[in-house]
Amino acid sequence: METTTNKTKWVIQPSNSEISFKIKYLMICNIKGVFKNFSGNIYTTGEDFMTSEIDFKLNPSSVSTGNEKRDGHLRDKDFFDVDNFKEITFIGKTYQKIDNNGSYELQGELTIKGITKPIKLDINFGGVMKDPQVFGEEKAGFSINGKINRKDWGLTWNTLLETGGLLIGDDVEINCEIVLIKQ
Repeated sequence: METTTNKTKWVIQPSNSEISFKIKYLMICNIKGVFKNFSGNIYTTGEDFMTSEIDFKLNPSSVSTGNEKRDGHLRDKDFFDVDNFKEITFIGKTYQKIDNNGSYELQGELTIKGITKPIKLDINFGGVMKDPQVFGEEKAGFSINGKINRKDWGLTWNTLLETGGLLIGDDVEINCEIVLIKQ
């Protein structure tokens, strides 16, 4: 439903959405992780996502890579320092249509460990559809990809390998599948 300010509120549906990342490990492969606890409110004028106001939050203590020891290390002061920094946030700022096939560029501000930096994300808009299984709820789908250098946010821990090189890479690939529900 639209509010009196003519804004439409959309919320992320966690059960059909995923926030994931990949990072180079041992210089030979990628390790994937996900964040299990996140939320987001998006406000649009009508259903025009080019007018979006995005407020996204995730809990860094919900990180999961399939290895509890590694997850514990990611939660400590070497990385996310979850005792002192309870949220990672993203605020969307500007949008640019790339083509007529649903491709957009989103620029915004990412805050990790109290450090806010601009980032650029590539968006593929899948469209809006009524869900026949959930009383006709209107849903919108997006695939979101980007890359950041973790050191820009103070995530600098690393260790040297016996053969040379570093245990983990600096570049983090962000990959998200997002389903929004119209409120």
